[in-house]
Amino acid sequence: MAARNAPDAGAGVPRRALELSVGLALLLGLSACTSASRSTSDAFRLLFNRTVEATPEQVAANRFPQIQLRAPDMSAVMVLGYVDGGEQTWYAGREAVFELDRDGLVIGTSGHGRRIRNRIISTSPFHQLASVSSPISIKRSYDAVPAYAVSVPVTGTLTRHGPDTVEILGHKRQLIRFEERLEGAGMKATNLYWADPDTGFIWKSRQHLAPGYMVELTQLKPYRPAAQQ
Repeated sequence: MAARNAPDAGAGVPRRALELSVGLALLLGLSACTSASRSTSDAFRLLFNRTVEATPEQVAANRFPQIQLRAPDMSAVMVLGYVDGGEQTWYAGREAVFELDRDGLVIGTSGHGRRIRNRIISTSPFHQLASVSSPISIKRSYDAVPAYAVSVPVTGTLTRHGPDTVEILGHKRQLIRFEERLEGAGMKATNLYWADPDTGFIWKSRQHLAPGYMVELTQLKPYRPAAQQ
């Protein structure tokens, strides 16, 4: 797939930033919350509180890459919009936009002039996840605009567990579970990743984007770069 090109010109995926309840939730998580901000957050949760459950037939009918998203304030099937330098931008209708890196980690979300970035600033073990056998320390940094939260440090400790049986669209997969304990800047949580034991490809994950805000991603029809096909 060419950089910054949609999977298909007929997909009609907008390139502009989309309205996000998610961006607001992340900003509130990384900054101090006032009564007004909590009320606004609650309103967004009510607006986007719906359930979407993908079926094998629906996924097969759509030839574009797809990911099931579950979050405290929404549930949706995201479709890949474009890829730029290995970073993937995924859309869920007009409700959310998420950015993933080549390893399947959520690295950002944006909309309405707000932007959240989550980056690993140490050597990332996710590039070769299948080879991880002993605990590894990961240094992360979070930015939030316009909350003026810049370079907020969080440390993760990644350990290997499993294997677990994970069912996706009726198909059972034997996957290795990795746990990443997060600490720092009000963050005390555990990310979970279920990965292929041979390739390290993450089929399912639960990732905390801010204190108290976790998203679950399940690969329904993965994006495969041309070099990996």
